[in-house]
Amino acid sequence: MTETQRYDDSSIQILKGLESVRKRPGMYIGSTDSRGLHHLIWEIVDNSIDEAINGYGRKISITLEEDGSCTVQDDGRGMPTGMHESGVNTLQVIFTVLHAGGKFTSEGGYKTAGGLHGVGASVVNALSEWLEVEVAHDGRLVRMRFEHGDQKIGKLEDLGRTNRTGSTVRFKPDPAIFTTVDFKFDTVCERAREKAFLLSGIAMTVTDKRSRRTASETYCYDDGLTAYLNYLTEDRTPMMNPVKLSGESQGIKIECAFQYTDDYQENTYSFVNLVRTIDGGTHEVGYKSAFTKAVNDYARTHGLLKEKDKNLEGGDVREGLTSILSVSVPEEILQFEGQTKGKLGTPQAKSAVDAVVADKLAYWLEENGEQSVRLIRKMMKAAMAREAARRARDDARKGKKTTRNEKILSGKLAPAQTRDAAHKELFLVEGDSAGGSAKQGRDSRYQAILPLRGKVLNTEKCTMGEIEKNLELNTLIHAIDAGVGPSFDYQASNYSKIIIMTDADDDGSHIQILLLTFFYRYMRPLLEQGMVYIALPPLYKVTKGKQTQYCYTDDELDAVRKKLGRIEVQRYKGLGEMNATQLWETTMDPASRTLIRVGIQDEMLADKRVSVLMGDKADRRRKWIEDNISFTLEDDFKVDA
Repeated sequence: MTETQRYDDSSIQILKGLESVRKRPGMYIGSTDSRGLHHLIWEIVDNSIDEAINGYGRKISITLEEDGSCTVQDDGRGMPTGMHESGVNTLQVIFTVLHAGGKFTSEGGYKTAGGLHGVGASVVNALSEWLEVEVAHDGRLVRMRFEHGDQKIGKLEDLGRTNRTGSTVRFKPDPAIFTTVDFKFDTVCERAREKAFLLSGIAMTVTDKRSRRTASETYCYDDGLTAYLNYLTEDRTPMMNPVKLSGESQGIKIECAFQYTDDYQENTYSFVNLVRTIDGGTHEVGYKSAFTKAVNDYARTHGLLKEKDKNLEGGDVREGLTSILSVSVPEEILQFEGQTKGKLGTPQAKSAVDAVVADKLAYWLEENGEQSVRLIRKMMKAAMAREAARRARDDARKGKKTTRNEKILSGKLAPAQTRDAAHKELFLVEGDSAGGSAKQGRDSRYQAILPLRGKVLNTEKCTMGEIEKNLELNTLIHAIDAGVGPSFDYQASNYSKIIIMTDADDDGSHIQILLLTFFYRYMRPLLEQGMVYIALPPLYKVTKGKQTQYCYTDDELDAVRKKLGRIEVQRYKGLGEMNATQLWETTMDPASRTLIRVGIQDEMLADKRVSVLMGDKADRRRKWIEDNISFTLEDDFKVDA
């Protein structure tokens, strides 16, 4: 038996201190990419917010420093700085011991808190090159420094007397841990604004000292939820004024605000103790069920739904609905699923939110009868469209393809042979020439080809009627055959992968963006389920003698030149310049191709970006470009956010 195969007592390793965090950072912050990097900021900020929501402090500032570090400062009570019962200074315990914090004891002073597991500060320290903390507490200002977590712990320095209180944490992420250590000012501002919306009266300031001219933004709102809703829907046409509901049940405080717009998508943003729950949880379940129940009860009571009619489903009720749900859960019953706090698991939250929202919404519906009837009629139209789409899909599954569907796809789609959607791929190919090569080079057992002739519509600027009249989009809708808009059902899709394959030039990038805009607005579950991909064709074919290889970037080409010396280089201006064999080998063969999976990390940020960059408000788009993209002589452009 070789050494690498041995599995005995010595194979079992105990990670001490913060070793486990550095060994498996994804367990604590979700990932080591840009998302995980920014999560470090929010772990520290959440501690400051816990002070604010319990009545200690009114200001929180985040500063992106010139050296790549980040500083978070608050005017709360300041962390304890005395000797801990474990025999070391309390600051050292907070920043070097997992599961240590003021939220495990009723004496910690937190009635509600976002931080539950007591690992936030220590995790940030573990994943930083260094971390310094200054605390103003009990009239004294002290400082302590850590390097690489607990590998080097400095002494507690007394900096003298002070008449203020609060904590300042400055840390520099470790590039050995993260794939990027470049904080994005725009990303931090979006989250800080989000926190300020939920913390009425609390000021959140973000400052970027890394550019030649310091940038700074301060967010503070008196009526946060209404301001938040207006911000989310500013690029939509509202069908009503914002509505706010609030109440308390089982010790859980509930606030929500909602508004219907002309959008087809439902957008629900939920928070627990001001922490964004991007994966929902029990509070969202209670909210959605209460909304559906209250609407159906009103529709039945007032004769809008007859006895023979089916109840409206949740998707019908929430079509075009933007909601903000914020709940405050007492620490003793707070249960998050995982350290990143993306999903609430507290069972009581479901029934508490259900009770409050059902009661308050029922009252609002009765008090606003004319508007309620108008909204419910809109929901009934959504239900009719959903039923029509379902019947069409059922007919298709039974082999009753409509003549119209066949006519639309005839001569355009090269279908795959298998009927197993789990293994089928649909390539959306730019141009007839490349489409012809793709049809010849594909594996026809499971790969379908749909050539795109010209650019598709910008669906951010058009109606559903215009989409249905557009030949390219109409063909795409019928090829996927899972509905469109609110009736779209990703599980009914004919394909498990939708692969966008365009030329590696400006036109190709534009087509990608237009298609992604369409998928985001009218088939969003495809993106949420990770079913949309972008193919990466090579830029160059390199030949030396009988040896041939492909380069996908200029850097790869330079490396090949250095290695092989004089070579023959063919620059591919488009997919159509590759023959069927080359296209298969480089871009379509699952064994050798490279695909980029398109997903949604932050739904609210994605929604704003699509609205600004693809919408019809040119002044807002121009401002975003001027603020976030710098054009230089050295490279074509640089995106700062």
